[in-house]
Amino acid sequence: MKYSVRFNLQPKQTTDNDGRQYISVRISWAGQRVASLSGEQVPPDYWDNTSQRIKPSYRWNGDTGATINKRLSAITAHFDDYFQRQHLANTVPTTSDIRHELRLYFGTEKQQDEQSIFDLIDIFASTMGEQNGWTHGTFQKFHTIKAHLHDFAPDLQFSDITEDGLQRFTQHLMKKGLRNTTIEKDLGILRWFLRWAHRKGYIDSLAFEEYRPKFKGTDGNSKEIIYLEWNELMRLYEHDFSDRYGLAQVRDVFCFCCFTSLRYSDVAKLRMSDIHGDYISVVTQKTIDGLRIELNDFSRAILERNKDFQQSPLNEGGKALPVISNQKMNAALKEIGKAIELTDPIRIVYYKGSQRVEEVHPKWELLTTHCARRTFVVNALRLGIPAEVIMKWTGHSDFHAMKPYVKIVDELKEQEMTKFNLLSQNHNHTLTKN
Repeated sequence: MKYSVRFNLQPKQTTDNDGRQYISVRISWAGQRVASLSGEQVPPDYWDNTSQRIKPSYRWNGDTGATINKRLSAITAHFDDYFQRQHLANTVPTTSDIRHELRLYFGTEKQQDEQSIFDLIDIFASTMGEQNGWTHGTFQKFHTIKAHLHDFAPDLQFSDITEDGLQRFTQHLMKKGLRNTTIEKDLGILRWFLRWAHRKGYIDSLAFEEYRPKFKGTDGNSKEIIYLEWNELMRLYEHDFSDRYGLAQVRDVFCFCCFTSLRYSDVAKLRMSDIHGDYISVVTQKTIDGLRIELNDFSRAILERNKDFQQSPLNEGGKALPVISNQKMNAALKEIGKAIELTDPIRIVYYKGSQRVEEVHPKWELLTTHCARRTFVVNALRLGIPAEVIMKWTGHSDFHAMKPYVKIVDELKEQEMTKFNLLSQNHNHTLTKN
């Protein structure tokens, strides 16, 4: 019996930003054909259509083209063996047989009436979290989407995941008063799970990929990027917190991130063994990128003034800095911001459905650990450091992510240029007097 197992790129992108596309497996035999997603994705530029494999130079999220190709080859080998058994038994499989075999291969034969969507979300999070080293925050996102789904429909079935069902779920989230940006992120998290469920054979429809509603205020144009101006950063860096327990350590960790671009998750696991003379070498927890970040006078000084902590016998893990939990650090940062009088009003604009909401807060109320990374990028751009160089430090994969920061710097340049107008006005006034 003749058969073939082929791999092709699907034209539908998996996300709006990275351009990766699904790799589908298509099995043909005896005039019949079954296609399914392989569970793998790759940008088109890294796909070799002749060999039906990924170029070995591809790297993403800890995976390589070679390791993904091995998984594709394993699918082919499995069905080579399957069709050999069918030939020896003198039987011709039906399309249902092949779909059944695909479900077996991808790890499950249980149907949705045996395990609920909510059970499967737990299985997905547990499996993928262990494989990819998820942070607590990522697990929390799936806990939240599971709670939203259960609140929406406690007896939810995969058959309910239609365009109409997803629209009703979106309306449910809107009625809960969630911001549009939050709803868009929640739908992205849900799609992540549903792709896995489709790959495992729990859901046949790809309606969840087609359903991509447009929300007001999610294009990033209205997003306020909270960062510290250079003079504010210096005020924080030099402030004496010796009379406020623990604030000096939080200040040092935050400022270190302001001078290196490190995320909280990366500075929290930074070890002295990651510091090599004039640079630090880290593998980021979020994107699993290897980064080399040169030290400057400020970051060196912070490391130097934390030597007692580094050499303490209580520091068994060899940490470089005394990092507390993200939640406690965010609370402490607000206390710090208030102490150094970060009182400039910041206008926050967001949307709930079609309703535009504006809020004004003093800057100190909006300080979080992520402001440090933003502070690094904005001040580096203002110093004239090319965006391409900054991206090497931050690990940003494309220029799209840098646009909001460049926009801030361009607006600041425009404001600075108006100072020439004042000189012009003074000059004209002098001429008029003469």
